[in-house]
Amino acid sequence: MKVLYATVCAFLVAAPVHAQDPDIAAGKREYMVACAGCHGESGKGDGPLAGILEIHTPSLTTITERTGGGDFPFYNTLKLIDGRDVRAHGGAMPIWGERFRASATSQRGETEEMVARGRILSLVYYLQSIQEQQ
Repeated sequence: MKVLYATVCAFLVAAPVHAQDPDIAAGKREYMVACAGCHGESGKGDGPLAGILEIHTPSLTTITERTGGGDFPFYNTLKLIDGRDVRAHGGAMPIWGERFRASATSQRGETEEMVARGRILSLVYYLQSIQEQQ
């Protein structure tokens, strides 16, 4: 049973992400509200606020390439967006984990932490889906 469970988990982690996936659609909506202002609607780092920031706003379509190619750095991307354990971009990027948790509401009884992590997870699935092919 443990082998079956491990096999299923490995398959789910390695499974390709499809554009019609509801997690990606939710992530895109979240991205347009929380990220596009700096990173641009296309994710190329050319959002309307990018020019007034004191840092370079990176393209989010080349995360996999910038981290050496191969697999998308899913967990690292999740931790950087969350920001509560790892400060991204030298501290210039908002700590989305705190912001999402502070604004969390639920009609079904999820905790604030569950809502925050779900929003971040949706963003990561979306970012994974927009990676440029090398």
